[in-house]
Amino acid sequence: MLRAITVAFFTGLLCLCTRAQFDASKIDIVRDKWGVPHIFANTDAEVAYGLAFAHAEDDFETIQNCFLAGKAMLGRLKGKDGAAIDYVVHLLRIPELVEAKYNTDISPAYKKVLEGYCAGFNAYAAAHSKDVLVKQLLPLTPKDMLCYSVLQLCISSGADEALKSIYGGSVATIDNLKPGGSNGFAFNSKITADGQTYLAINSHQPLEGPVSWYEAHLCSNEGWNIIGALFPGAPSILHGCNQYLGWAHTVNSPDKLDIYQLEINPKNKLEYKFDGHWEKLEVTKVHLSVKVAGIIIGATKDAYWCKYGPAVVNKKGMFAIRTPAMFDIRGLEEWYRLNKATSYTEFNSVLQMNAIPGYNIVYADRYDTIYYLSNGKIPVRDKSYSWKYTLPGNTSKTLWTDLYPVKSLPHVLQPSSGFVYNTNNTPFHATGVNDNIAIKDYDETMGYEKYDNNRSLRFMELVRQHDKITYDDFKKIKYDIQLPKKLAYIINTDTLFSINPQQHKEIADVIQLLQQWDKSAGISSAGATLFDVIYYEVVNDLAGPKPYNTITTNKAVELYRNARAYLTGHFKKTAVPLGDYQKLVRGNKVLPVGGIPDVITAMYSLPYKNGMVKGAQGESYIELVRFTKDGPQLETVNCYGASNNSSSIHYNDQMELFTHQLTKPMTFDKAEIYKNAEKVYHPK
Repeated sequence: MLRAITVAFFTGLLCLCTRAQFDASKIDIVRDKWGVPHIFANTDAEVAYGLAFAHAEDDFETIQNCFLAGKAMLGRLKGKDGAAIDYVVHLLRIPELVEAKYNTDISPAYKKVLEGYCAGFNAYAAAHSKDVLVKQLLPLTPKDMLCYSVLQLCISSGADEALKSIYGGSVATIDNLKPGGSNGFAFNSKITADGQTYLAINSHQPLEGPVSWYEAHLCSNEGWNIIGALFPGAPSILHGCNQYLGWAHTVNSPDKLDIYQLEINPKNKLEYKFDGHWEKLEVTKVHLSVKVAGIIIGATKDAYWCKYGPAVVNKKGMFAIRTPAMFDIRGLEEWYRLNKATSYTEFNSVLQMNAIPGYNIVYADRYDTIYYLSNGKIPVRDKSYSWKYTLPGNTSKTLWTDLYPVKSLPHVLQPSSGFVYNTNNTPFHATGVNDNIAIKDYDETMGYEKYDNNRSLRFMELVRQHDKITYDDFKKIKYDIQLPKKLAYIINTDTLFSINPQQHKEIADVIQLLQQWDKSAGISSAGATLFDVIYYEVVNDLAGPKPYNTITTNKAVELYRNARAYLTGHFKKTAVPLGDYQKLVRGNKVLPVGGIPDVITAMYSLPYKNGMVKGAQGESYIELVRFTKDGPQLETVNCYGASNNSSSIHYNDQMELFTHQLTKPMTFDKAEIYKNAEKVYHPK
């Protein structure tokens, strides 16, 4: 009874505080026929309030999970696995960083946006207290939001992978908080048939979870007016299009993190050598709350800190990690400012904040400007060391402090070819051959990618087929389901296609099926199914104790034999159309879906049932933009729908569009949005 009274009192207090700061009657949430929220209000802070409320209506559980992670409270919900993430938050000293820099590094205008989002989230939580997973999460504060943002950006910079390698693989990577792959490409009037500018925003994210896309339209009277997508817990669009410009993000992989081995004093395990002197490790007792058998128990674990950053111990000694993402809290504010840019000049000026630690940017605008940047916070390093490997942690020579300015990062502006692109491939292949930048002009210690992948090779095959690109051509390129002529997977697959079926009669049928495959990944392709089955076995081998770089003849025979057994065992035949094997699944809706790993319309799948697989990552939110003289024309689609609430009609109502490679129109026209609205209401 006492607990119920306390919760009720706290809920009422939350409501009173929220109402005192914001008048929700001045905020409109306009749901269109697909359930996508269009948020209209006078101020940016009020729009953020409306976004938080609307998103909570659609995915309250995931947003809570995100902020529980940032607040180091996930162990209260998910036990040992959640507590491992909580420990990382403290190991990286994220709360201390945010506390130290919040007043100085976050602008007053953006503080209001964060306060608005928190107020909207807290208002929803107060009105739906039965759905609150961990009461101690509330009230959510701007600092809590920034803690989660820093955690996510550290993970995207490789912090979890580094910790896994230090612990010898015994620590799982935090995959559900990590971004995936992606495509982005833009064409301007130098190559488009109608003289317009096109932009494809086409990331390959997990279809569900903390880094899945949520579509929204944010519009205030303070110049914020953008349609695009964001992750749960983000208070602005992360990539999308406003009335002037748009951009796509793709994941990039320059060297954003370093690992150091410390030289520990044999007489004192809490001292390490640095520039000839013994320095003391800073030791913090981390207090964790862990849910075990329904009961919350306390646990403590030491966290170490040295001049490089956080330090951890394994059987070989003590190691430290260092990444620029650990020292900056302004990433979310940079995205917010990008939302409001009205020209390339403004957009580029915002990028100079250099607060977002990674991600490629493919940009286009209504003024016919196209631009590519391999963005990141890249340290300026001493060239006398090999930064690909573990570094000596006993010298200031390996303790970098400066970062390359954005203008010094790989970029292409207004190429004569008329296009820019990225598919997670090397930044040195980002446009036409004659306009590509040279790798020799960038320091080796920056660690930029040097490889192409199947999507980048196929994109160039398609572009070379046209002197001019029509908008229909543009859409066909975006929805292409074909692998390139020469495959570029990280494993050499040539043997699969060259082995003689006559020498292996018992598997000749599957060998011939794959070798006759046209390398397309439509739902009718049986070759794609066979390749997919083989692909996932190879992926499992790469994660096992005996990885390999090339598929030998003996291995190819084994892969064919296993694939044949799998297909005949589950489907009673070897020629299984991809749509019979791979499904897009949500609720009671199960649809055939095309795409395999690393085609432009990529789909990565997980086991489903009866030998089938279901899409888990790849094609997800798609936004196609055509900049005309009258402004941008937009069409979008999300893989499932606008809501993660299974009781909503918008839980899976875009699946037919998505699987048939169709889109829905989107508009900035306020009058049209209200006229055709499914529902207009205030957050309450």
